[in-house]
Amino acid sequence: MLSHSFSGNYLVLRPEEVGLCHLFGILLNGDMAQKAFIEYPIGKEENLQRRWLIFISLFGQKVLQHLAKPMMAFGSAFEMWMNLLSCNGNFFGLLLHVFQNKVIVPERTSEMFLSFVGHIDKRMQLDKNIQHGDIRYYVMLCAMASKLSFENKAVVETTVQNSWKMELLGYYDFWNDFHRKSTTRGFMFHDKTADPDVVFVAFRGTEVFDADAWCTDIDISWYELPGMGKIHGGFMKALGLLIGQGWPKEMNQQDIVEYPVAYYTIREKLRTLLNENSRTKFILTGHSMGGALAILFPAVLALHEETFLLKRLEGVYTFGQPRVGDEEFKTFMKKQMNKYDFKYLRFVYCNDMIPRLPSDDSTFLFKHFGTCLYYNSCYKGKIVEEEPDKNYISLLATIPRILNAFWELLRSFILPYKKGPDYCESWWLILVRFVGLALPGLAAHSPQDYVNISRLGSPSIYVKLKE
Repeated sequence: MLSHSFSGNYLVLRPEEVGLCHLFGILLNGDMAQKAFIEYPIGKEENLQRRWLIFISLFGQKVLQHLAKPMMAFGSAFEMWMNLLSCNGNFFGLLLHVFQNKVIVPERTSEMFLSFVGHIDKRMQLDKNIQHGDIRYYVMLCAMASKLSFENKAVVETTVQNSWKMELLGYYDFWNDFHRKSTTRGFMFHDKTADPDVVFVAFRGTEVFDADAWCTDIDISWYELPGMGKIHGGFMKALGLLIGQGWPKEMNQQDIVEYPVAYYTIREKLRTLLNENSRTKFILTGHSMGGALAILFPAVLALHEETFLLKRLEGVYTFGQPRVGDEEFKTFMKKQMNKYDFKYLRFVYCNDMIPRLPSDDSTFLFKHFGTCLYYNSCYKGKIVEEEPDKNYISLLATIPRILNAFWELLRSFILPYKKGPDYCESWWLILVRFVGLALPGLAAHSPQDYVNISRLGSPSIYVKLKE
């Protein structure tokens, strides 16, 4: 057993330690005190629904661990196939190049090689209609950065420096102390043309073929920190929680270099950059799990009383972000937002399932906070306290969701004619839309729609935020 003295209460799941027989035993016996694959100080769990969720989380992680290598192999082959098609024109172009012995095979580390997300939405250029001074500028740039975070270093470097004309400050594969490998990615860039100039930190979301990332998403482990409340354990680990230590205020500099964990690495870089210029601000952003890490980052800064950095935080912009903490954490963060006067805008597109997880019910009591900007499938937005159907469990909403998925598929062919070639959707995305007929909540999670929100959403919604 590891020491969790930094947490007053916790639930820690270890799927690598559990066998199937013991796993099903959770449903029959609520005594968890002696189980090697669960650490739970209370020892006894009488809530059957919570035991079911613990079972589902462990079972899902166990399956994903067994599928990790096949998923990685399939994902690698599938992405190579996507890149072969795009680099050689199309399927028939690839066939022609095969016969001519002129097949272009892109290097995986080159600026030509795009991820699955990159093929879903190939837009790399910023919207030329949204310039500095436009109230939508930060939102548009954050949405693009969140999407770009899925790409390799060469793609990010080429896009930031050549297309966006900004300075790339760092590209990182962060160490996860619990997985004992790099499972989190992010990059930092500097927009020096803004006034004041702004440093952006973008965290990568969940990669489609990354089993470890999916394990993080479905891991219902949690830690309760004094004064902060209960926080999602999987996201804390991804941000840099240390085994047996929690969140020490400082970390050995040599350890940061050898094992760069997200929180400490970015904090040190920000300390240096912001000390050099008294006017520079910074913004945190991310899609999906990346959004969860973005809002957890200032929480740990507050835990460490990093007043200097918090006063320079311009805002947090997240897209399709899941819940990260309970009511006490919500209260804690609202105090920090008021104290340091930084904005937190949480963008939710239509039927996206991920912002509705983990559930806000009597089992988890996880809560959203901040300002929710909710957009329907016509990209019309409104400011709401909580997105509709907040737990995504209403059976009555199933038929409207499927009908909406049909409309989103139809919209793929209409939007380019109404808004221009920038909104022409790839055939890969159209395929995802077809999948969305059966799984509308997952298909609606695509970064494509969040980029469209940032460009097509009415500026009036941001004006209301200032009123």
